[in-house]
Amino acid sequence: MNITSTRSLWLLIVAASAALALASILLTEWLALQPCHLCIFQRLLYMLMAPLALFAALTPGLARRISGALTALAAAGGAATATYQTWLQAQPAGSVSCIGPDMGPIERLVEWLGMQLPSLFMATGFCEDQALVILGLSLAQWALVCFLLALLLSLWLLVRSRGEPR
Repeated sequence: MNITSTRSLWLLIVAASAALALASILLTEWLALQPCHLCIFQRLLYMLMAPLALFAALTPGLARRISGALTALAAAGGAATATYQTWLQAQPAGSVSCIGPDMGPIERLVEWLGMQLPSLFMATGFCEDQALVILGLSLAQWALVCFLLALLLSLWLLVRSRGEPR
């Protein structure tokens, strides 16, 4: 695979991640959605994936592989989070909640970020609520699809780049 097509595919991940982060912010505002801790964490992961993938697009060799691996790791974390949220949403109403007596690391991070920049990171909803369904899929399910696509593409690009000079 030549460098131009590799760069273009990394830039596709950049554009998609940035667009999805922006879409989550705009949908929250326009539709008065109440994002939960997991929603905000997924938004944060999209915001993290964009610069990581950009670095992979702009650097050669080992730097590309490291930033590409970090992009894949963020996408895997997003897929795991979206899978858990999808499971929560599939349970009978009132039977489960993502909020417990003790906050986990995701909740603590989101709470801290919410205090720093509430317009982007304030969690006000419940993870088990399906606030918006588009074409039969909840936002968590759409996020799962997008994170999996980014994960597969970044892993494929990493495998293809193994033959590149260091």
